[in-house]
Amino acid sequence: MPRKKVLTTKQFAEQATGIRLSSHERICSERMKQLVKSIDELNKKVSKLSDDVSTGKGMVKVLVFLGTAIAGAIGFFTFR
Repeated sequence: MPRKKVLTTKQFAEQATGIRLSSHERICSERMKQLVKSIDELNKKVSKLSDDVSTGKGMVKVLVFLGTAIAGAIGFFTFR
């Protein structure tokens, strides 16, 4: 039976650090995937909200125009 290789403390520390580092990188990779997914969802929501606000601004402009036209018509017929 071959003899087991005896690791020095430095070799053992490097090997243990490599295992911990790869585990840490795997966890960080999963976190990054979740962050990217969340950011994409937020971008979609912001785009939708921006479209809704733009539509609201258009409706306000139309209502102001109609109100002005009605007020002008009432003023015109009242002073005659």
